[in-house]
Amino acid sequence: MARYGLLSDIHGNVEALNAALGALERAGARTLYCLGDVIGYNADSDDCAAIVRRRCAATIAGNHDLIGTSRLDFSRCSNGAMYSLKRTRRTLGREAAAWLATLPGRQVLEDGKVVLVHGGVRDVQLYMERAEHIRENAGWLRYDFPGAKLCFFGHSHHQMVFEVDEGSVVRSVPAAGKVYLERQKLYFVNPGSVDAQRKREHKLAECAVFDTLDWTVEFLRVPYDAASTEAKAAVFGYRISGFTNSLYNLRRRLGRLAHSA
Repeated sequence: MARYGLLSDIHGNVEALNAALGALERAGARTLYCLGDVIGYNADSDDCAAIVRRRCAATIAGNHDLIGTSRLDFSRCSNGAMYSLKRTRRTLGREAAAWLATLPGRQVLEDGKVVLVHGGVRDVQLYMERAEHIRENAGWLRYDFPGAKLCFFGHSHHQMVFEVDEGSVVRSVPAAGKVYLERQKLYFVNPGSVDAQRKREHKLAECAVFDTLDWTVEFLRVPYDAASTEAKAAVFGYRISGFTNSLYNLRRRLGRLAHSA
């Protein structure tokens, strides 16, 4: 039996990360796994990388980890993400960058029954939010990992549970409290986003605990000092201004015109 803690989308937010780690410790999760996006958006990417490296049994690479270390381009980024990641590229320490470069794209646990990805099974930047995304990725998961019954994913920044039966019918399950999974079915589970600075509805660090004994996922949400996170991000140049955002939009339009000409 094991109780695994799942973290994702930390984005350089050390206040939220410490709050999530405290919640997981109180919930009895001693072995932790990170689904990627350790860096980006906020001002403490190096600190977050050091903490995750020390505390997590395994970490996989998210798209921000790849972009922030120049292994993936900005083509699918929002303006705000691009701006903050350009800043991250300039400020990220050598030790953090070297560690991030070693991270795998996927991880297998529990003798192949559990798979960790960041976005989609084969696309690190895919937002798996709708039934058609889950159905397609269930096919990829069954092909790439035939024994898998549970796929944890991040990237979309929301706590979610999708159930897939043998006929590939997808059902959304409320991601609240403790969710009991059926071992004969396939599940895609998002533990949520540790970083909540881009969310309007709340500023709570999200994470989850997976219990291998009763095959349950417990979703956690805890407050953190969001004001400190935001102040540091603004002072150290991680937030895009209105003028720069307009300039980025103009460049994108000019690029599309040049491409279509």
